[in-house]
Amino acid sequence: MKIKEFYKVKPTFVASFPTVMQIPASSQREIAFIGRSNVGKSSLINAIFSSPNLAKTSATPGRTQMLNFFNMQDVLMIVDLPGYGFAKAPAEIVKNWNENVNTYLRGRVQLRRVFLLIDVRQGVKQVDLDMMKMLDASAVNYQITLTKLDKVSASAAEKVKSDIANIYPDHPAMHPTILLTSSEKGTGLDDIRGEIFDLIK
Repeated sequence: MKIKEFYKVKPTFVASFPTVMQIPASSQREIAFIGRSNVGKSSLINAIFSSPNLAKTSATPGRTQMLNFFNMQDVLMIVDLPGYGFAKAPAEIVKNWNENVNTYLRGRVQLRRVFLLIDVRQGVKQVDLDMMKMLDASAVNYQITLTKLDKVSASAAEKVKSDIANIYPDHPAMHPTILLTSSEKGTGLDDIRGEIFDLIK
């Protein structure tokens, strides 16, 4: 299958799971998207797969509360994970989200890569570093993906990218290539599509 053929078919929604225990057993390869609340995760997923209504978007941080699964041509499962950090929800609910996400990330042998989204306007925060350390400890391959590139100057984006590159040696599970994207302008979408396609070859 060629990359253009792969992306011609839109992903289909499978289900939303409130807990990891409810996810059916599967050997199908998976990729996951995660980031701080309101990082633009759902918008980026929709842009990558040219499907505006695939992942639900919201201006309210913490809207994604479940583990949402989408099937791509029966060769890849796309997982939209709840955001971490600030969320407009009771502390106990946020705690449960975080536990579910951590359990999922540590226990999915078919998980090929996590795309860890960082808002380029804010750079890497402590909560991002905590997530990176957890992924490192679990040996889960992750790739830093900067979002909202259209909101900053080229020099500001390069500064954030350089700062992340400088900490790369401290994070053994981090992919060496840092992706720069804008859902609104379409910047970097072909790059991330290529990375995803390489994982199913």
